[in-house]
Amino acid sequence: MAMKAVPPQTETLVTGEDLLTMGDIGPSELIEGRIVPMSPTGAKHAICELNFGESLKGFVRQHKLGKVMVGEVGIYTRRNPDTVRAADVAFISNEQYARQRQRDTLRDDYLHVPPEIIVDIMSPDDRWSVVMQKLREYFNIGVKLVWAADPETRSVYAYRSLTDVRVFGEADTLTGDDVLPGFSVPVASLFEE
Repeated sequence: MAMKAVPPQTETLVTGEDLLTMGDIGPSELIEGRIVPMSPTGAKHAICELNFGESLKGFVRQHKLGKVMVGEVGIYTRRNPDTVRAADVAFISNEQYARQRQRDTLRDDYLHVPPEIIVDIMSPDDRWSVVMQKLREYFNIGVKLVWAADPETRSVYAYRSLTDVRVFGEADTLTGDDVLPGFSVPVASLFEE
């Protein structure tokens, strides 16, 4: 008896808009149309995220430069299939934010325009290959500066590109350089518990 050929099943990919309408499905990112669950952060990660957010927000608000966003803000890094990365902290200038608001005037949405600065707080189980992939995506959409913060070593890796990186230890002062002129913060304070 001959067996019938079973047609291959096609996977339905999720769009960023689909993900947004799902509501709170827990920590996750959308990678090439597939939902990838993320573990909740630990205490060190959360404290570090807050420290970066507060430092940036104080400076940005004082100088009326734009918005600081925290809490896994969604950023489109690819469309068709969609990839939406979850940034720990992001600074977006007034100009970029205005472009975002023009595009999504009817509802709250993930960022369609790149923020100038993204902070990625590393978790103990993060693999550098995954971190480098995120950096590649961020720079491809026009992010100017990524701070990869490592709470274990209490250091910040300031990336301008995949090959242009400076390391700031806890005795150093992290600066915004030409991306956020005038901003500076002692690295040690970013890891204070």
